[in-house]
Amino acid sequence: MDFYPHLQALILGLVEGLTEFLPISSTGHLILAGSLLDFNDERGKLFEIVIQSGAILAVCWEYRQRLAQIGRGVWQGNDPASRRFVLNIAIAFLPLAVLGLAFGKVIKAHLFTAPVVASLLIGGGLVILWAERRTHTVRIETIEALTPRDALVMGLFQALALFPGTSRSGATIIGGLLYGLSRRAATEFSFFLAMPTLILASMYELYRDRALLRWQDLDLWIIGFVTAAVSAFVCVRWLLRFIAHHDFTPFAWYRIGFGLLILASWHWGWVTWAA
Repeated sequence: MDFYPHLQALILGLVEGLTEFLPISSTGHLILAGSLLDFNDERGKLFEIVIQSGAILAVCWEYRQRLAQIGRGVWQGNDPASRRFVLNIAIAFLPLAVLGLAFGKVIKAHLFTAPVVASLLIGGGLVILWAERRTHTVRIETIEALTPRDALVMGLFQALALFPGTSRSGATIIGGLLYGLSRRAATEFSFFLAMPTLILASMYELYRDRALLRWQDLDLWIIGFVTAAVSAFVCVRWLLRFIAHHDFTPFAWYRIGFGLLILASWHWGWVTWAA
């Protein structure tokens, strides 16, 4: 039996789970990991998209009680706060959905390359450093205090993640800090917003590329899904503890260092990055 495909699935699952909710760009890391592992064909790209649902399972489990409370409030119709929360998530989801459908193919065709990913990793790191050096005035302490307008602004920040290397969570969290959310509120809203974003993206990609699905790959999907779920759960728990006492500066320096390494490896030919 050839165990290399299973190792590819395991590594990509770990990369997805450990990077999805940190402001360091899971898409960028998956593009680069897929290139190094030679698993960046159409099947590989579909695999990378869909294992995100494993990472989302981790967040759903972490916030299962809160999700159940929101669900009961919406179902019974006696909790305006729950209905407002669901409305805010729906509003925040729209910019990425609309812009992704309109420009996603063009962006994937021209920007999913190592130099672009590396450059955006570095640029995003510099933005984080700048944001953390500003005076952080908190206007919104909790996600329950968000208005529909606030949710739309957060959704526009998330839409920046269409550019590979930007980071969906990074754009949402840092954008939230600049907009006046507390560190925990920005992080938690990024988590909740990831649920419909990544689940619907996975369903869309599965339907669109269903011709690429093969029963022979089922074990690879299971390995990637489970690995992403477990590693994401550990990462989410760690991040919530981390932000209670630290800012996001370490992630900025990581992005800059990693981006420079990728650019150097590409420029001097240390690694042959696939287009």
